[in-house]
Amino acid sequence: QVQLVESGGGLVQAGGSLRLSCAASGRTFSRYAMAWFRQAPGKEREFVAGINYSGDSTHYTDSVKGRFTISRDNAKNTVYLRMNSLKPDDTAVYYCAADRLRITTNADGYDYWGQGTQVTVSS
Repeated sequence: QVQLVESGGGLVQAGGSLRLSCAASGRTFSRYAMAWFRQAPGKEREFVAGINYSGDSTHYTDSVKGRFTISRDNAKNTVYLRMNSLKPDDTAVYYCAADRLRITTNADGYDYWGQGTQVTVSS
């Protein structure tokens, strides 16, 4: 069992930056691929970024490449999402998720989810 708790969301102006954190419980965190998803009002949940269990492989959706960076610290059981050059279109609730097998862009493939943290980017 893995419990995930996100933090770091907030209100920021366009062009600004935020760093989201996702703290995981349990001793098996280092065995899980981790990902960030987001969901805007009236839209489906979409994949943002993923990182494999060791941190040496990452994957991003096209709209955030070059602006967002996913990383993890297995000693701290934490995964991060650094978001730079934020745009109003990035406004959403951001969720972290854990998968026992691999990075996937399919939300149905993830075993555990956090409760989400709101990110609002003003124009």
